[in-house]
Amino acid sequence: MEQFLKYYTLDWLAMVLSLLAVYLLGNQNKYGFLSFSLANVTWIFLGFAFMNSLGIAIGNIVFLIMNIRGFISWNKKNKKS
Repeated sequence: MEQFLKYYTLDWLAMVLSLLAVYLLGNQNKYGFLSFSLANVTWIFLGFAFMNSLGIAIGNIVFLIMNIRGFISWNKKNKKS
């Protein structure tokens, strides 16, 4: 049980937010970008604060930038329509 609560369930929250984001974006719902961004911020925090993993932190910083870019692109495309 201790292994499941090792990171105060923040890792589980980040995973659920990531899965929710994939589902929402698959249904063309813009809230998927928000969910992914929250998941990325949680993973970045975990990577730096608890896991001491630069790979997780830097990877999710890049994913966060890509999410922001995707959101901006999606909004530009929707305004042209």
